[in-house]
Amino acid sequence: MIKATVNGKSAYTISQDSTLTCNGQAVDWSAVQVPSGDYSIIMDGHSYQAQVLKVDKDTKTVTLQINQQTYEVAIEEPIDQLLASMGIKDAMTKKVNDIKAPMPGLVLKVLVTPGQVIHKGDPVLILEAMKMENVFKAASDAVVKEIKVAERTAVEKGEVLIVLE
Repeated sequence: MIKATVNGKSAYTISQDSTLTCNGQAVDWSAVQVPSGDYSIIMDGHSYQAQVLKVDKDTKTVTLQINQQTYEVAIEEPIDQLLASMGIKDAMTKKVNDIKAPMPGLVLKVLVTPGQVIHKGDPVLILEAMKMENVFKAASDAVVKEIKVAERTAVEKGEVLIVLE
């Protein structure tokens, strides 16, 4: 059984044994992918055009456009439900990784300080490599534990630049 939450409020329980059910009601449906990549869906005698706009495997969310209306669907698989019932809902989330230099370069600017809370997408460091400035952004929410480099210093590939927790 899968739980799906649409736009953060409408919750549905979806199950498929011999037939597909949604909130305990049998659903008669069929879908086919059309050459454009969209989907043509017929459900309970009604026709819908659907397009998958975005899939985020880390957060288990899918953004869909159905008949020109956008929906964000959060999926809870059985393992997620079990972990939530045990009080360890976030056990499957990815570990926060330290920020490492992907190539040799020169640290131009450190944009964070130890103890600072950063959010996914926040800029944290600027590295010059191959005559280009590369802005490093946080891959997930974290706290800056330690800055291992100083501005205007050279770094090697794989060197830890910022330690996160």
